[in-house]
Amino acid sequence: MSDPPVPSALPGSVPPPGTECQVRDLVEDARLAVKLRRVAGETGLDRPLRHPRVQKSGLALAGHFYGVVPSRVQVLGETELSYLDSLSGEGRSLAARGFFSLGLSAVVVTRNSEPSRALVTAAEATGTPLFVSDGRSSRTINALHAVLDDRLAPTARLHGVLVDVFGVGLLMLGKSGIGKSECALELVLRGHRLVADDVVTCDWRPPGMVFGSPADLLRHHIEVRGLGVLNIKDLFGVTSVRERKRIDVVVRLEDWDEKTEYDRLGVEERWHTILGTSIRLLVVPVRPGRDMGSILEIAARNELLRRAGSNSAKEFLSRLEGRLVTDVALDDQPESVAPGPVEAIEPRVPVPQHVASPRPQPPASWASVTDHASNESSAWIPAVRIKDEVDE
Repeated sequence: MSDPPVPSALPGSVPPPGTECQVRDLVEDARLAVKLRRVAGETGLDRPLRHPRVQKSGLALAGHFYGVVPSRVQVLGETELSYLDSLSGEGRSLAARGFFSLGLSAVVVTRNSEPSRALVTAAEATGTPLFVSDGRSSRTINALHAVLDDRLAPTARLHGVLVDVFGVGLLMLGKSGIGKSECALELVLRGHRLVADDVVTCDWRPPGMVFGSPADLLRHHIEVRGLGVLNIKDLFGVTSVRERKRIDVVVRLEDWDEKTEYDRLGVEERWHTILGTSIRLLVVPVRPGRDMGSILEIAARNELLRRAGSNSAKEFLSRLEGRLVTDVALDDQPESVAPGPVEAIEPRVPVPQHVASPRPQPPASWASVTDHASNESSAWIPAVRIKDEVDE
């Protein structure tokens, strides 16, 4: 299941300080999708790389060095090489010496093009590693970015449990023994996926996302008091685990305290900072009788609604405020404007035009009959009785 979209702006979402790796680690990484062949600068393989993005500084060959970051991988493509070829021998040597004098960490020439003698000489003179890639510039840059993102990503380790619930990454934090692993096991029984238990390795990725993964030794395992260490993948299959997940919500489990005021409306925004990135925080009290599995499922569903632009708590509060404003406005009106009590008006039944009023009275001889009939109905005896009387 794909990750939900990231909110456009979160408070405090700034890139954390990055790490560094050596040029040697980059070119020897088995995940690198292009082949880099070194042609010069063996003594500089231990130079540091501190930026996950490469740089194409064509203007530096023309003597404009503004904006060149030496700790980034410099890429020379077809455009840069064609510019060097257009120069004279002395101009080519001057451009190469000026470019490599910046103390660059590494330079990569693309399209399997043999670099000119001026570039090789300048690289050897400054001890700058110079490589030739077998791919085009775009393919080489994408391959370098993929490896540098992993090697230079800021990381941190947290004590908690990370579970994928409906595609939402829930990171449960709390003191030892609060029930984090038991909640994760209940969610796995409901069909959700375990990412990491006990130790969560977090790494930061632009534009402000934090991903969590398990430690290598604890991968696919969970520890439940009374049962010991369980292999979730062996117990429930491969669909019950996940190797990596973005952290969308942090759930802090706390012991229920009668003196603590917990959020009952859901309009209060709380944030937990991991690697300089603010992630929405929920504080959930724990006590016997609460179905924590259902509560965490509802938290994940509600997060999906929030990402879709629907906030139930704020919508309810808005309707409540609208009702209060209407009531206050009616109370502030003067008595002459405010509506008074409504008197009940007895409805009038219209009399049909063909019925004469008043209704004719029956003959006196029918008195005994009408008196008897009055006990059951107010209607007088129909006209058929007149014929009977005349016959008699």
